[in-house]
Amino acid sequence: MTSQYASGRSSSGLFFAFIFALLLGAAALALFLRHATTGVMSRIADRIAGRTTTYDTSVPAVVQRIQRLSRLETVVYSLDTIVEGSKSSTVLPDLLAGDRILLVVHGQAIAGIDLSKLKPEDIRITENNGVRDIHVTLPASQLFATTLDNQHTRVYARSTGILVPVDQNLESETRVRAEQQLQQTALSDGILDAARKNAQATVTTLLYSLGFQKVDVT
Repeated sequence: MTSQYASGRSSSGLFFAFIFALLLGAAALALFLRHATTGVMSRIADRIAGRTTTYDTSVPAVVQRIQRLSRLETVVYSLDTIVEGSKSSTVLPDLLAGDRILLVVHGQAIAGIDLSKLKPEDIRITENNGVRDIHVTLPASQLFATTLDNQHTRVYARSTGILVPVDQNLESETRVRAEQQLQQTALSDGILDAARKNAQATVTTLLYSLGFQKVDVT
């Protein structure tokens, strides 16, 4: 009688231990599947759960995905220079009536492509022998902004003629001229070409991630 009772308790304990281990394993698996979202762990989780990743690669869907990048800023051009502003009299020498300022200027020009302007006709998708090709014509690159860094832009020298007061507008006018000079220098150095090349690389990477085998972005 005693040995049979002990055997019954032992079998019951093993059963509950098995159920507990099963529940614990299921909870651990669920936790793994929920949090394995990147890299090798994500691929393992997809195999366990039987999940497959698919993308809508129709023209409207691709346009929408690219447009989500919105104003894609791809180049930041920095410039340090000295800009001069001056006013002179047509009658008196600068020593008497001139006003001159030198600014040490630090500024930035930002360029990129506004992808919200992309249209469906700018995208062409073809399929040949199971290979999906896509050709995208991007909008023109543009200069988004040209700004001076006020913390690092300062007056280097200022001289005013003996007979005239300091012109309070000369510094602000010289700053405007400095922004114009920065913009022109950035354009001359090819900032728009660099912005386009960087945008092409970004969009190309995006399209390959959507599953296209051949990508041409111009």
